[in-house]
Amino acid sequence: MGSCSGKRSNNNSATKNSNNKPETDNSSPQKLQPNDAQSCLGNLIITSEKLGRITKDYTLLNPPLGSGIQIIQSPLGAYGEVRKAIHKSTNLMKAVKIIHKSQTSKEEQERLMNEVKMLQKLDHPNIIKIFEFYQDDRFFYIVTELCTGGELFDKIRHEGSFSEKKAAEIMKQILSAINYCHDEKIVHRDLKPENLLYESEKENSMLKIIDFGTSKEFVPNQKLNQKLGTPYYIAPEVLKKKYDEKCDIWSCGVILYILLCGQNILSNLRYPPFDGKTEDKIMEKVSKGVYSFDTQEWEEVTKEAKEFIRKMLQLDPSKRYSAQQALNDPWIKKFSNPTEFDRPLMTKVLTNMRKFTEQQKLQEAVFKFIVNQLATKEEKAELLKIFQCLDTNQDGKLSKEELLAGYSKIMKPVEAAEEVNRIFQQVDKNNSGSIDYTEFVIATIDRQQLLSKQRLQVTFRMFDKDKSGSITIDELKEIFSGIPEEMWKQVVQEFDSNSDGQISLEEFFSMMKKID
Repeated sequence: MGSCSGKRSNNNSATKNSNNKPETDNSSPQKLQPNDAQSCLGNLIITSEKLGRITKDYTLLNPPLGSGIQIIQSPLGAYGEVRKAIHKSTNLMKAVKIIHKSQTSKEEQERLMNEVKMLQKLDHPNIIKIFEFYQDDRFFYIVTELCTGGELFDKIRHEGSFSEKKAAEIMKQILSAINYCHDEKIVHRDLKPENLLYESEKENSMLKIIDFGTSKEFVPNQKLNQKLGTPYYIAPEVLKKKYDEKCDIWSCGVILYILLCGQNILSNLRYPPFDGKTEDKIMEKVSKGVYSFDTQEWEEVTKEAKEFIRKMLQLDPSKRYSAQQALNDPWIKKFSNPTEFDRPLMTKVLTNMRKFTEQQKLQEAVFKFIVNQLATKEEKAELLKIFQCLDTNQDGKLSKEELLAGYSKIMKPVEAAEEVNRIFQQVDKNNSGSIDYTEFVIATIDRQQLLSKQRLQVTFRMFDKDKSGSITIDELKEIFSGIPEEMWKQVVQEFDSNSDGQISLEEFFSMMKKID
């Protein structure tokens, strides 16, 4: 019997694409088309693509993470490794995924770029955050946040058992991220325990979804047709090359099945619902969608949990749960802890948001950079707690209704409505009709603490690439991609007090102090 915990399910057969033709859907990443500097900076993507060796900015550490465990074979066959790295300007620790160019085809390199572009677009607490992308003559480098808690795969392998409460907490995080992705019209297509990392080794550490190399933007009601996935977790309709985003929900059902199946008494190993000695045998069982809860390990599992699995492993995708429906399932609500309402903390955070005022365009861009690059996880922890408390439908974004419900708890309804309308005008920079996680953090974080003299000096040094003592337009363009030069001239002039076309350290300090 094959086993989820006895071997990595795709070491011998990496995620496959058995159809080299383009997919039939017409979706593609939208290009930034700003009407003015304000809207342009409001949609700013901080992640930058850089040519040249990464070692000018980062110190790569040995050995590779996990002493070989995380030596990776990407879904496209591109061999590489993951290393810890220290950012020289900030001393912050990051993770760097290194891919060998010589072992990647043109198609594989395009897929790698696809992963970078997808991660640039996504902004959710349970999705790995990307910072920078480098390439030189030999390698590609993807710089992401560092997760030190290991894979869910390893947790499954080492845990004696998972309670339903623990399994529900895990699934709530996965489904929240997938619900967000689907709402953003992105399908992951390779969900599995190996692609779920714990942020740290702490008991209640957050999970992060990684590896978006096979993800895809989709158009509603248009089917995808590439056979992509990992044998144990692939959905039946993917085998038929006619599927939609609900293939991710099937994978979630398989993951939950493995979490709850307990340890097999004879083999002491967990097993997936669709098992086999060969890949063909696994695929045959997947295509039929037949599994059971008949073994002894399932006797202690509740009917509600089994019914939840059935709704995610529904053979007909049209009858299968959506991510939103899965999050609202009675079993998830029963066993996963709702975020507790902490009135003093809620008041503090929402008061900070009320104080948030629209800044000059360059101030705004720099502040967003500092939040993304320099704010610590500890500084964001309380904010995340309130964000999750407000995000009642768990889609990873705050609607006007959700924010209004929060403010109504600390002020009169009429005042709350006026405040929420004002906040949306200033905080919703990409005009999406909702407040994204990073937008929320930017509006609510302790500004005095974040804009310390030391942090501003570090930020200035990061911008001042040639160490000239001033920031030029070219240096700003390297940090903030996608901004036309005439717009940079406009925003630099706002704070270039001596009109030399550059921003000195003193001018930079003066500019950022006005935020505080």
